[in-house]
Amino acid sequence: MSANSGPGAPRELAARCCVVGGGPAGLMLGLLLARAGVDVVVLEKHADFLRDFRGDTIHPSTLDVMADLGLLRRLLELPHQEVETLTGFVEDEAFGIADFRRLSTRCRFIALMPQWDFLDFIAGEAGRYPGFRLIRRAEATGVIRREGRVMGVEARTEEGPLTITADLVVGCDGRRSAIRQSAGLESGALGAPMDVMWFRLSRKPADGDATAGRFSAGAVFVTINRGDYWQCAYLIPKGGADAVRERGLEAFRQAVARLAPFAAERAAELVSWDQVSLLTVAVDRLKRWDRPGVLCIGDAAHAMSPIGGVGINLAIQDAVATANLLAAPLREGRLRPEDVRRVQARREWPTRVTQALQVQVQNRIITRALAGGERLRPPLALRLMRRFPALTRIPARIVGVGVRPERVTAPPVAAQTPP
Repeated sequence: MSANSGPGAPRELAARCCVVGGGPAGLMLGLLLARAGVDVVVLEKHADFLRDFRGDTIHPSTLDVMADLGLLRRLLELPHQEVETLTGFVEDEAFGIADFRRLSTRCRFIALMPQWDFLDFIAGEAGRYPGFRLIRRAEATGVIRREGRVMGVEARTEEGPLTITADLVVGCDGRRSAIRQSAGLESGALGAPMDVMWFRLSRKPADGDATAGRFSAGAVFVTINRGDYWQCAYLIPKGGADAVRERGLEAFRQAVARLAPFAAERAAELVSWDQVSLLTVAVDRLKRWDRPGVLCIGDAAHAMSPIGGVGINLAIQDAVATANLLAAPLREGRLRPEDVRRVQARREWPTRVTQALQVQVQNRIITRALAGGERLRPPLALRLMRRFPALTRIPARIVGVGVRPERVTAPPVAAQTPP
């Protein structure tokens, strides 16, 4: 840090890599780079990771990555639930959708864990490496350009302005990324027909433990088993939140009770709209993920639909690929623009395929269900999976593993402090 002092005095830091955003992609990248001996700074604009209704799924391929790092056992010692199957209900008729027990991964389940616990765990492990630094309450405001390339990032902190110079700035700051906007990276929208209203209902042992999607004419409802409560997602037509609220909370409770009869009496737990959080769904993808000196990954490069809950998995896979490809040139001070472009070359295809599958589900199932009208008929795919259960390994593979799973190949270089 520079010798500047006093209230509001600008501060300066230098690092090989500055990662903007302390979400799953940013912290995983910070951990992997620090482990590989790269001096890395991660900026997180909040004081902690305590945000509700964030993606809390840790997929089998991510658990494989944790195994690569020797961290799987300790991670799974944290409180979590294990989802081995996904079930779909079409007008109260049950269908198996995905069976993760059929996968060949180390863990044949999705782990449900509060994202703040997962992020705290990753940050703690990264902090054991001397080259890692996490700066909280630091909001990036834009990139620094010199001689036609990005040379760092400027940020606001409680202590005043902060300037970080770096060989590479990586934007992991989500779908409203300040880095991609400041760097002039253009995105193309793929469209989404729905938004999501998130809330909680208490859970009783008699409810069963199935994480399930419930499809009925005019509505889609998802219940996720979180131990002592259900994390619930009520899908609505795009931009329809105001209309739902105008119909009143009692009408909303009645709709929830109709979709989840097993928990009908608990819909009365919803006594205020403050208990309901709105997720505005966007599906988009950058045309180009980088410029000289800057790269975007995760949601900053490709906002995913919540279908399948695969956004976190894709973001972490991006981080693993980025570290595998760039750790050595960053550590050795020989990073070239063509090195950075290899990340998009590696990760764009699985992103395109996954988003294409999500859009197909949106268009063929979600849009049809939300349109209302006649009683829904189960899609052919669900009827086939009921007749041939082995087919459930296909969606399990897509959701749990992904199109091109990444494994850690960058070797550890830096020493760790004891846990």
